Amino acid sequence: MTRRWEFRLPDIGEGVAEGEIVGWLVKPGDTVREDEPLVEMMTDKATVTITAPKAGTVVETRGRIGEVVPVHSVLVVFQLDDAPAAAAPRANGGQGGRIDGGGEAPVAMAVGDIEETLPGITALAAAHRYYNEKPLATPATRKLARDMNVDLRRVPPSGPQGRVTKTDVASFDRAPATARGSGARAPEAGRQPLPMPARAAAGTAVRPREERIPFAGLRRKIAQKMSLSTATAAHFTFVEECDVMELKALRQTLKGPAEAQGVSLNFLPFIIKAVVASLKKHPMLNATLDETTGELVLQNYYDIGIATATDAGLLVPVVKGADSKSLLDIAREVDRLASEARAGKAKLEDLHGSTFTITSLGAHGGLLATPIINFPEVAVLGVHQMKTKPVVKGGQIVIGDVMLLSLSFDHRIVDGHVGAAFAYEVIGYLEHPASLLL
Repeated sequence: MTRRWEFRLPDIGEGVAEGEIVGWLVKPGDTVREDEPLVEMMTDKATVTITAPKAGTVVETRGRIGEVVPVHSVLVVFQLDDAPAAAAPRANGGQGGRIDGGGEAPVAMAVGDIEETLPGITALAAAHRYYNEKPLATPATRKLARDMNVDLRRVPPSGPQGRVTKTDVASFDRAPATARGSGARAPEAGRQPLPMPARAAAGTAVRPREERIPFAGLRRKIAQKMSLSTATAAHFTFVEECDVMELKALRQTLKGPAEAQGVSLNFLPFIIKAVVASLKKHPMLNATLDETTGELVLQNYYDIGIATATDAGLLVPVVKGADSKSLLDIAREVDRLASEARAGKAKLEDLHGSTFTITSLGAHGGLLATPIINFPEVAVLGVHQMKTKPVVKGGQIVIGDVMLLSLSFDHRIVDGHVGAAFAYEVIGYLEHPASLLL
């Protein structure tokens, strides 16, 4: 006997009331197994994959990519091929789902597996020669696959957590048919294939004049937060040069002992140490503004956010209790946080709660920039590329190692001279880094 069953968006986490649909992993007509991924959802804290709490056939998916849906909203309507289950208590007092015949069936509310990271690929299905029957890919990659008439299920993935990338699709399309199997797919019913672009030269396709990519998921969350910050905080930026000759020498001295303990020591742990020491002398910079109560919250703990570039967008994992960690402890934590963020495995608790943020592009840091404050914080530090250039020391022109620091402050809270004093405090520690070890 078959029955229809409604699966509702479960409680995703404490304080999370809604989620944005980033990408559907199933479509009507698909048969899914228990715990099989259904949809990727973006919350204020992270991307989660919602999985099926039981097996069935997808009758309907509700919500388009980019749509924000409240917790307990119906996400998927299933057809279940089993006997009607006895009525079960409704989770959190939620309303039951309708079944054929007008009765009530229990609705999934807080059930179903909610994963903090994207699932890996399934084993190769020999019968279909699929790498993944439910491939993970961004909307832009899926559009490219449609345009190139490529079946994503047959494309070997190379991205984090088994994601199919644009490069994978393009490489697959160029591969010989014998190497990639029957990769082309028939056009979907009712959908005309997109016209192939004209050829400019043998083997070269002219790109379409326009491409449209859904502005959704993490990218839209970043935009919303950046817009909130620039519309609320009164940004002003202070830029100054820092002599890093001693810092480079100290790092080189400690690099070997650190590696002996399994730690790759770069410059960021020194910068975090310098920031924490300076924040202790300028507590106003380690504050947040509570707009609802009109209070400035001075925080006597030091949780330092590290802006990290990932394939999905910019994340800010947090080094908690940075003031109580040694240089090597900070290095280990930074490496763990960055690795998990780039692999799509960042935990919810690691992505919120920062009191001050540092952003660095390393070798691509350029000369200077205007970093955007990680609202509701009141300041942010931008670290730029270290460069060898002529400098004046003791009245003589010598070759030195310098780096520019760009700091943005919320001028509603931080006066100009306070921001400058903080900047020079950080620079002082970086120019004489041995003091950080005392």
